[in-house]
Amino acid sequence: MQAKTPRLRRIQWVAITFLTLAGIVNYLDRSTLSIANHSVSGDLGLSASQMGLLLSAFSFSYAFAQLPMGALLDRFGARLMLGVGMFVWSVAQLFGGFVQTLQQFLVARIFLGIGEAPQFPAGAKVVSEWYSLRERGRPTGIFITSSTIGPALAPPILTGLLLAFGWRWMFIVMGVMGIAVAVSWYLVYRNRREVTLAPAEVAHLTEEEPHARAERRMTGAEWRGLFASRTTWGMIFGFMGVIYMVWLYLTWLPAYLEHERHLSIAKTGWVVSIPYLFGTLGMLSSGFVADGLMARGIAPIRSRKWPICTGLIFAAVFTVPAAYTPNTTLAIVYLSLAMYFINTASGGAWALVSVAAPRHLVASLGSIQNFGGYFGGSFAPFITGVVVEQTHSFVDAFLISAGVSFAAALVYIFVVRAPIAERPDSAAAATLA
Repeated sequence: MQAKTPRLRRIQWVAITFLTLAGIVNYLDRSTLSIANHSVSGDLGLSASQMGLLLSAFSFSYAFAQLPMGALLDRFGARLMLGVGMFVWSVAQLFGGFVQTLQQFLVARIFLGIGEAPQFPAGAKVVSEWYSLRERGRPTGIFITSSTIGPALAPPILTGLLLAFGWRWMFIVMGVMGIAVAVSWYLVYRNRREVTLAPAEVAHLTEEEPHARAERRMTGAEWRGLFASRTTWGMIFGFMGVIYMVWLYLTWLPAYLEHERHLSIAKTGWVVSIPYLFGTLGMLSSGFVADGLMARGIAPIRSRKWPICTGLIFAAVFTVPAAYTPNTTLAIVYLSLAMYFINTASGGAWALVSVAAPRHLVASLGSIQNFGGYFGGSFAPFITGVVVEQTHSFVDAFLISAGVSFAAALVYIFVVRAPIAERPDSAAAATLA
């Protein structure tokens, strides 16, 4: 194994630190409406189903923006696309503090979704560019923890802003913070093709990769070819189950604790952080487990796939008693365990992206996976809102989520079996280039 130079280590840690910080801000911004659910619905006179529509507006726009975003990332790089994305979503977040109607809020949430679309495909691309094949699980697990650290920090931070200044200023403050991070990312980060690497650094980064996968740009035919792969479709439908449960908890957990468990807004602000702390542990463990399995000789796809399947199955198992127990403390315990396992699956899914396709197609595959996940997951807030409005309970909504999670595990088990092969014609083109 080629030794890693100090400069390469520095580039890696700067990249992962910024990705994690951007991801935390990303999820803080996603959480603002969930935290302010009661205040916003009261001020704007919105029903539970209208709030569900508002919550889903973000995820639908986020999902559909994924399809072009991966191609743009593979074409222009993470420095530009993530920087522009952060700026757009932060301006949309700031605008949310000034809305007066449901329609205006829908527009703000749609642009929030479009702006946030590059975040995680960009992270997968950065990891594939700056880490060798055998070491991509851990950095993926680290930057993906932002999706649980953000929601864990969101209740105390956002509830504090909400109680001190009101929900409108909460949106404005978060928008300004995001703009600052966007500018910093663009000034500091560099794409791999923008850096002149020493031969030893190139050797370290490309070990175990075919020579044809050296620096090159994706073609339109290669992007379309991803949809001809069984593995791509398995990742699309499997990730739907992951995001359905993740998005249900992210959008409705504070309201569940307030209305179903009768906790105050202030108490909900710290209690809701507990499941997300467990989710962070799940994210971290997924990367270490995946790299550990690969180090023991298990194939890259299988080393990522089995943590996903285990996470999905046990997330479903613990969601069911969380729905039925009359004891609030036990409900938090079950929800924390469910959150641990569903985030183990989520981290594994992004680690899978980095080994399932040639490096120059990683962002495209990641965005396609994310499109499928958020297209399916987008139904969770709306379905939950309708179910709660009709039944005045979250029980059936939780059971639906458990069923979707279990079905997704079956998809990964039986459909995702092999990496996506590089097209022979593209390999020849790379050689001639």
